[in-house]
Amino acid sequence: MLRPPTNMAAFGAAHRLLGHILKNENAACLAKHRWSSSAAAASVPKSNEPNLHVQPDKRKPKTGILMLNMGGPETVDDVHDFLLRLFLDKDLMTLPAQSKLAPFIAKRRTPKIQKQYSKIGGGSPIRKWTEQQGDGMVKLLDELSPATAPHKYYVGFRYVNPLTEAAIEEMERDGVERAIAFTQYPQYSCSTTGSSLNAIYRYYNTKGAQPKMKWSVIDRWPTHPLLIQCFADHIQKELNMFPADKRGDVVILFSAHSLPMSVVNRGDPYPQEVGATVQKVMERLGYSNPYRLVWQSKVGPMPWLGPHTDESIKGLCQRGKKNILLVPIAFTSDHIETLYELDIEYAQVLANECGVENIRRSESLNGNPLFSKVSQTVSSAGALTDGNYEKKTTELVWHDLPMVSQSCLGECGVINFLPVISTAHTHGLIGCAIYM
Repeated sequence: MLRPPTNMAAFGAAHRLLGHILKNENAACLAKHRWSSSAAAASVPKSNEPNLHVQPDKRKPKTGILMLNMGGPETVDDVHDFLLRLFLDKDLMTLPAQSKLAPFIAKRRTPKIQKQYSKIGGGSPIRKWTEQQGDGMVKLLDELSPATAPHKYYVGFRYVNPLTEAAIEEMERDGVERAIAFTQYPQYSCSTTGSSLNAIYRYYNTKGAQPKMKWSVIDRWPTHPLLIQCFADHIQKELNMFPADKRGDVVILFSAHSLPMSVVNRGDPYPQEVGATVQKVMERLGYSNPYRLVWQSKVGPMPWLGPHTDESIKGLCQRGKKNILLVPIAFTSDHIETLYELDIEYAQVLANECGVENIRRSESLNGNPLFSKVSQTVSSAGALTDGNYEKKTTELVWHDLPMVSQSCLGECGVINFLPVISTAHTHGLIGCAIYM
């Protein structure tokens, strides 16, 4: 049996943890925003300093790009604090007596999660990939957009260092003039990007001060042409690794992290945006193979998006479809859901049980140079120095209504935080522009 390529990174550990703890709909939902508050972060022992990545250009950055993501523990020793921040985050979940229950859950879950990370190399490489992607992005920006240079990227994680709050502080110290909050999730969800925006709100609200920087936000880019090309190239590469006589029968399973239906029913646009990405990728591939969008990492007893990835693999085998390509479609780098869930639980254990003939996993975007070009073209939309967008580029069309579900706004409410919100659509890029 063909084995999937082995890569490293992390994103989905948090969702996998919840299933062992949450027993009701309110707890199981990834409602609202998914990032930790300043108070939650502050309550965790600071065992390690941020150790922010040093970039070679020593000039004062004019434009700073804050690369927003969940992060993942770099070593097994980091797992406990990662889990503690996660379970303290009321934007991610609401637990009874959360300040007391979260430490208990984190302590209880740490050994099992440490074992999972030990099986994928001892920790999450998401920071490595984020820094590599950031390096490529700012080099291209400096070359192609000298008016907004120098550019510097900043990594802003929610549950591990460097935390989003520390990254914003560094941006302020560096004297950044234009700040771009750039989500690393191509498809928008209240539980990912929406939560991250709320974290920025909390940072300034806690300080009781207005930002020194002018902020723009890029909150989604699900059908950007270069993103679609990256996915299609990686898929075609893996399809070519199947035996020639089997290649046309390979079923492509696009796998994305699932969401509770209670979140979806409140209007979260994530399922539609993931579906849009899949549609564009298959269009690029000329619909060469049968395909299906499936959902992984369901937790708890309540209804979630389906069909589920593992059940789909079983069903295909039962119907004699035993050549399968798994494609992680909702992430920009590898993470525990690709490296452990897809590569080990599904492509090894489950595939052997079902009698799969050939199963492979499409490589994540990771260090693909073309993905740096994706990041450059997306982030350049937010790097413009004034609000006169119609004159700057004819590719941008601005609208008045934000592309956010009302369930994303929460008690703080990104709309209350931001004086002006518009929605831009450009070559499949949908971005929220914010001026302060």
